[in-house]
Amino acid sequence: MPRFSYKARDAAGTTAEAVIEAPSRKDALRLLSARGLSVLSVSEPSGAAGAATPGAAKKPAAAAAESESAATQGSPETTPKRAQRLPFLESLHDLTSSGLSAGEAVRLLSIRIKEPRLRSLCEGLWGRLSEGAPLSRAMEAFPEVFDSSTVNLVKAGEATGSLNDTLARLIEMLTEQRELRAALLTALAYPIVIVLASFGVVLFFLFFLLPRLQTLLASLGGKMPLPTRILISLANFTLHYGIFVALALAIAGVSFWRWRSTEPGRVRSDHWLLKLPAIGPFIVSQTVLSFSQTLGVLLQNGITAADALRMTERQIDNRVHRQAFQGAIERVLEGESLSSALARTGCFPELVLDRLSVGENTGNVVPSLRDIAKTYQKQISRQLNFFTKVIASAILGAVFIFVGFIAIAMVMAVLQVSSSFKVGG
Repeated sequence: MPRFSYKARDAAGTTAEAVIEAPSRKDALRLLSARGLSVLSVSEPSGAAGAATPGAAKKPAAAAAESESAATQGSPETTPKRAQRLPFLESLHDLTSSGLSAGEAVRLLSIRIKEPRLRSLCEGLWGRLSEGAPLSRAMEAFPEVFDSSTVNLVKAGEATGSLNDTLARLIEMLTEQRELRAALLTALAYPIVIVLASFGVVLFFLFFLLPRLQTLLASLGGKMPLPTRILISLANFTLHYGIFVALALAIAGVSFWRWRSTEPGRVRSDHWLLKLPAIGPFIVSQTVLSFSQTLGVLLQNGITAADALRMTERQIDNRVHRQAFQGAIERVLEGESLSSALARTGCFPELVLDRLSVGENTGNVVPSLRDIAKTYQKQISRQLNFFTKVIASAILGAVFIFVGFIAIAMVMAVLQVSSSFKVGG
C-alpha cells in the first residue's frame, strides 16, 4: 500500500509531520480529516510504487487541471459569484463549529448543497483540498468569489490554529456590510416607486385626458387661459419631441457612465460627489465605516499592520479618499502613527482621529476601531432614513404641484368656456 508523507495541525494548533498508509492521496486526506487534523500538505515520497508508471505520476497534475477546468469553464448558471461568499462561509463555520475539520466540512458541503452556484464552488474547493492544498490556497483559485482580504484572513486563521474564530469575525463583518447594502436599497426603493407612479399619473393626464379636453374646448370655441395654453404646449412638445429628449438623456447617461468607468473620470466624479451638501458627508461616513471595519478585523486576526493597511485601502470605494489613504500608508510605514498620518489626509473627522489616537496610546487599536465601526454604522442608518424622507417629500411635493397645475389649467379652461357661453347668451 502506498505511503504518504503529510504535515498537519491538530485541534491544539500543534504542527506535526509523519507518514500514513492509504490506497490513494484522497483516502489519506480522508483518514487525516477523520482524525481531526487540519492538513497542510500531503505528498508521496519519491521512488514509491506509483512512480514506476509514468502515467501514474501525471495523474495528480491531470486531476488538478481537470478540476480547475471544471471550475473555471462551468455554465453561467453554475459559475460561482461574489454572492456565494457569505453563504459558503456561514455553512463552513457551522460545520467546523461542530468539530469537523475544514477539509471534511467542504467535502460534506460539496455533497449536500443543492444550490447550483454554491455547489459548484464547494466542489471546486474540495477538488483542490483533495490534492493537499490548504483552504486559503484553494480559495485563491476563485478570485471572483473571495477577495484578497478574505483569503488572507483565512490564511492567518490557519497559521494560528484559530480558523473557526476567524470565520466568525469574517462572517460578522460581511453580514454587517450586507445589512448596510440592504438598508441602502430599501431607502431608495420608496422614492423610486413614487417616481414611477408619479410619472405614470403625469403621462395619463398629458396623453389621455388632456387631448380629449383640448378637443372639447376647441369645439366649444373661446380663448383658453394661459395655464391651459402652457399645459397644451407642454403636452405637444412631449408628444413630438419627447422621444428625442429621452434618447439624448440616455446617450448622455451612458457617456457619463463610460467616462466614470475610467480612472481619471472616477477620480473627478468622486471629487464632485464629495462637494455635494448631503452626499459628501454620507461618503465620508462610508469611508470611515469601511476603514474601521476592515482594518479592525484584519488586525484582530493577526495580519501585519502593513498588509492590513494595504488590504483596507482596496475596500475604500471613493477614489479621492483611496488616494489620500495611500499617502497615509506610506507615512505609517515610515514610522508615523496611524492617527497622525490619517489627519494629514483631511478625509477623516477629527473625533474619529481622536478615538483612534487614544486606542494607539493605550494599545487598544482594535477595540477602538470596532467602536468607531459601530458608531458609524448607526450614523449611516440615520443618514439613510433622512435621505429617504427628504427625497420622498421632495418628489411628492413636485408631483402635487404639477398635478395641481394640471387641475387649475383644466378648471380655468372650463370656467372660461362657461363664461363665453353666458356672454354669448
